[in-house]
Amino acid sequence: MNRKSKVITRRDFLRGTAYTAFAASMGLGLSNTKDVRAEERVKVVLVRDEKVIDQQGRINSGILQKMLDQGVSSLMEEETPLQAWKKLIRPTDILGIKSNAWHPLPTPEELEAAIEKRVLEVGVPKKNVSIDDRGVLNNKVFLSSTALMNARPLRTHHWAGIGGCIKNYIMFTSTPWLYHPDACASLASIWSKPMLKGKTRLNILSVIRTQFYGRGAHFFDRRFVSDYKGLLIGRDPVALDAIGARLLQLQRVAHFGEDRPLEVTPNHIFVADEKYKLGVSDLRRIELVKLGWMEGALI
Repeated sequence: MNRKSKVITRRDFLRGTAYTAFAASMGLGLSNTKDVRAEERVKVVLVRDEKVIDQQGRINSGILQKMLDQGVSSLMEEETPLQAWKKLIRPTDILGIKSNAWHPLPTPEELEAAIEKRVLEVGVPKKNVSIDDRGVLNNKVFLSSTALMNARPLRTHHWAGIGGCIKNYIMFTSTPWLYHPDACASLASIWSKPMLKGKTRLNILSVIRTQFYGRGAHFFDRRFVSDYKGLLIGRDPVALDAIGARLLQLQRVAHFGEDRPLEVTPNHIFVADEKYKLGVSDLRRIELVKLGWMEGALI
């Protein structure tokens, strides 16, 4: 298996479609290089496998489990998946796995099952594990949870620019529409609610399939869906979404021959960093570790 570790640098994003263009679309400024110190970098793992989707368009659960294991082991710097998962979860934890049930492009069931399998192997009783999306506020496991894991697909979104890890927690509020103004700028504030604060152990942005372009609410068009065959895995939801936004931008460039801007730019990613201090949005401060098949990876 090919293993590459790359730190995303200023130079990487001053070429081609350019970090400057991305920064403008995200509302990001270019700070001085001297302000970007090595110890401030956060780690995101991209793992891909060209065989995770078969010729019939089905997800291969065994290959996806292997991808998840590779990504989590790399993230936690452990030799075996079990050792890595033991760093994330304890047998005494009560775990809510926050999924996404949007029908056209939901969190793959195979990914949900792969996460649950490893959690149970750590020793968490099945009665203390629940996978949910729209019912989290009435779910007894989530209401009493000591730990959360966050897993959803990457796609464009009418109100937020992109649907990523940050936005996936909007169902933890009974009034999600109150977070729609100003391109959902206040989404990261949800993460500080008592039900959530400090509980998220792992974020997984499924890029098995991505929707890279859209117009209007609840938009879905298979022409703008990429079989990217990957997972983005990390502890920092802001860093994952920053990488995800960049990936969707590059997929639009690859598809259209130019970057067709979205109706809404995903400024909530930058706001999550600068205002709410939820994580790192500056691409230069993100170490992207790439594992596996990288043909057409773009990032």
